Amino acid sequence: MRALLPDLSPWRSSRDFRLIWMAGAVTSFGSFLTMIALPLQVKELTGSAFAVGAIGAVQLVPLIVFGLYGGALADAMDRRTLILLTELGLGVLTVLLLVNSLLPHPMLWLLYVVAGLTSALAGIQQPALDALMARIVPHDQLTAAAALNSIRWQLSAIVGPSVAGVIVAFAGLPVAYGLDLLTFVVSTLLAVRLAAAPPAHDAQRPSLAGIWAGARYAWQRKELLGTYAVDMVAMFFAYPNAIFPFLADDLDATWALGLMYAAGSVGSVLVSLTSGWTSRVYRHGRMVAAGAALWGLAMAAAGALPSIWLVLLCLAVAGGADMISGLFRSTLWNQTIPDELRGRLAGIELLSYMTGPQLGQVRAGSMAALTSVRASVWTGGIACVAAVGLLAASLPKLMAYDSRTNPHALKMRAAREARETSEASPAPQ
Repeated sequence: MRALLPDLSPWRSSRDFRLIWMAGAVTSFGSFLTMIALPLQVKELTGSAFAVGAIGAVQLVPLIVFGLYGGALADAMDRRTLILLTELGLGVLTVLLLVNSLLPHPMLWLLYVVAGLTSALAGIQQPALDALMARIVPHDQLTAAAALNSIRWQLSAIVGPSVAGVIVAFAGLPVAYGLDLLTFVVSTLLAVRLAAAPPAHDAQRPSLAGIWAGARYAWQRKELLGTYAVDMVAMFFAYPNAIFPFLADDLDATWALGLMYAAGSVGSVLVSLTSGWTSRVYRHGRMVAAGAALWGLAMAAAGALPSIWLVLLCLAVAGGADMISGLFRSTLWNQTIPDELRGRLAGIELLSYMTGPQLGQVRAGSMAALTSVRASVWTGGIACVAAVGLLAASLPKLMAYDSRTNPHALKMRAAREARETSEASPAPQ
């Protein structure tokens, strides 16, 4: 049992990891409240699956532009400052949602504007958070840190949507947005206590040339490129969350909408809570592909089955599979990317794991409008499995990756050990 339980070493060894973990737990809960409330509000105002799916399209361009720029900023300025500024900005946007929901006739266009601006700020913030992780957590604890972050995120994803469904139904949208605003206040107060994380002394100013340098590095690392590609195709073809309100209607189970959003997180938490085995797996690329393929299979089954309970079970299996893929994806990234490129590569990572879902929402909504809700879900799952299989066959370096022998992983481990030895050595008199 001890071998299965999560490794708590990062929590014990790093104060900043504890602060980020707690701040993330609070703000994630609130963000999931808004994640449910915003598309539901669009559905109530329009009654259109296409309009709900269009939220993903509105978020896509800001995510691409500001995700890449945010990665360059994370390499060029203090990452703590960047996290604080963007957290404050996200809180202001939540105020706009709250005020709009209190109007007699809420403005639809404002919902899309806030969705786009939220995507832009998230694109700036997330690379700084990701880049900070490899600095504050020991090299051999990065898989454990990814699992603990997953537990935090997924618990919020379970509680948030489930509570949001009740809050929206019985208390209304303003209460959901108000609670989200409160979580931003708490998380900002926690983030203020983080230690400064200044850039390298020779860090360059953010520029297109610097972003391009990061992209060239990613292109040369085919195992990295493979993790990006696998995640993007999995999310593009098999991320039907935007049409869950319509799937719930089709299953005559509108009462289960919150459970549908939360089911995937239940599976993810179960994997995270039994993640002790992951630190003893070294072929990370194979696990990334296997998890993505199982995600697609489970989504295909969710679209084909007629029972809400079987659909919820499939969504839970899909969430667990996605977590397996995500844990090893994160470990491969953090163990092999040098710190001076960490922010820019985190920006590219952000595009891979956030652009895919946004495009997936557009695909799911458009496909549902052209065919049916069920067809949109099950065909997407089958297409996901096929695409992952093609990528696995065409990217041998991803399948051959082994953290015990990969030169980039060995170099990063040696650099971390040298830095820790230098910091532990007494200063000369």
